[in-house]
Amino acid sequence: MARTKSMRSLLLLLLLSPLSTVTASSAAYPTIPGTTDSSVSASQDSKLIPIRREVYGDGRIFDITHKYRSDLPSFAKENGLGKFLWLRESMKNGSSANISEMKLITLDRATPGHYHDHYFDAGFDVDTLDLEVLNGPGLLIDVPRGTNITAEVMKSLRIPKGVRRVLFRTENTDRRLMFKNQFDTSFVGFTTDGAKWLVENTDIKLIGIDYLAVAAWSDVVPGHLVLLESTEIIIVEGLKLDDIQPGVYSIHCLPLRILGAEGSPTRCILIK
Repeated sequence: MARTKSMRSLLLLLLLSPLSTVTASSAAYPTIPGTTDSSVSASQDSKLIPIRREVYGDGRIFDITHKYRSDLPSFAKENGLGKFLWLRESMKNGSSANISEMKLITLDRATPGHYHDHYFDAGFDVDTLDLEVLNGPGLLIDVPRGTNITAEVMKSLRIPKGVRRVLFRTENTDRRLMFKNQFDTSFVGFTTDGAKWLVENTDIKLIGIDYLAVAAWSDVVPGHLVLLESTEIIIVEGLKLDDIQPGVYSIHCLPLRILGAEGSPTRCILIK
């Protein structure tokens, strides 16, 4: 009995000793290469200057999403998106926290219900989009300048069979149309025959483009109808594709899960 009490006392002493505490802490939080003591770095950081960037990971990750701003162009509007963000509650006005509220037009991601009303009624919203299609290897290609994306242009691009995701960079990027608040009907997009050629002759299921509509203004309704008819093709619009080399990337796009919405704001990135 005395020996048992002695062993219990020794065990309790070891558990409460500073040595055992340090050892347990070290085991629970192993050293991660490239990290530093956050308490030290925080004390050294005296300036509160946020970093905004388009490229991450030493040039390996590219953010191809335009910043949401009041002068971002909006489909068929003259003065841009307008006010969409405000502080519903502000600490400067006595609230315990800052709480923002947003109101956005659905854009960036087009579902079949965007132009097909029977699909909209059936519930083909952004929550039904296939994340496997929205994420995976794909191509960023340059479209010949001075033309819409016609059937002849699609033929000339020689996109290999089996490629499922393609981002089309056009002169919309050269003209910086996404940086102008007024909607520009002269943007480049797919003609109806170009859309038909893509559907009938390629395996593309994710189409990305650098302005607010995938179909040219002259063919904006029939072009969308062709591309969205099968429910298999997902359209990504308004992408920021400047200063990125054409080639093969891992494409990642994640729309918000908004029940009943035919489109959604989406964060898209490319990874080499």
